[in-house]
Amino acid sequence: MSEDLQGRTAVVTGVSRRRGIGFAVASRLARAGASLYLQHWSPHDADQPWGADDVDALLAELQAELVPGARLDATSLDLAEPTAGQELVTRAVAALGHLDVLVCNHARSGGDGPLAEQTAQSLDAHWAVNARSTILATQAFAAQHDGRPGGRVVWMTSGQLHGPMPGEIAYVASKAALAGLTPSVAADLAARGILLNTVNPGPVNTGYLDLETANRPPEVLEAVLAHFPGGRFGEPDDPARLIAWLVSDAGRWVVGQVLSTEGGFRR
Repeated sequence: MSEDLQGRTAVVTGVSRRRGIGFAVASRLARAGASLYLQHWSPHDADQPWGADDVDALLAELQAELVPGARLDATSLDLAEPTAGQELVTRAVAALGHLDVLVCNHARSGGDGPLAEQTAQSLDAHWAVNARSTILATQAFAAQHDGRPGGRVVWMTSGQLHGPMPGEIAYVASKAALAGLTPSVAADLAARGILLNTVNPGPVNTGYLDLETANRPPEVLEAVLAHFPGGRFGEPDDPARLIAWLVSDAGRWVVGQVLSTEGGFRR
């Protein structure tokens, strides 16, 4: 495959649910030959309508997808903590040595609302997890990188790039910060042999678009689905394919971009 990652080590955050984008990314990178260091934080999932998975069983499935010689390790880490970005990289280096790839897939869900409902606490909570930890993990990743070929970072933004999301102001603020920072941080990292790009996955059904576990009314789900020309929501492997390509040698000429992979989603 063109996304050949044998001999490289990737850190992927937010890998705690089989329906999650993080799991799909980790699966693709494992099959491409990478060793994996995975972050999870199940208490967050347990508080959501879609619930948490058995992380040990999930990690065992990914272990089985590794190519011979590749390794997998993982950590439970609350990325809301001020030192969590540095701690993530410190733990990963201690477990697997030099890191080549960082995919910051994690995000906070819940505790949000329209402008009138925002507080300093709600804004800070989303900033801490979605933006601050991503920036500081990237800082720590860059500090350990020794300039060898294949240095890659992928951040995740959201649909605020293409239209309003008035009911999720704290989330949008934190994700917009990453999209806005991408060109500046990418310029810094490129000088050190690391390529940064940011991905907007569009509406991907990780459980929050199922009727049984949705965090929004059925009529909203129907309206969202009607905007997909293909007649289906995004699936976790849809953005995972793009991310796997970006972190491979095949994606080496894409730098500092904010890319949307939305299946033609109409706004």
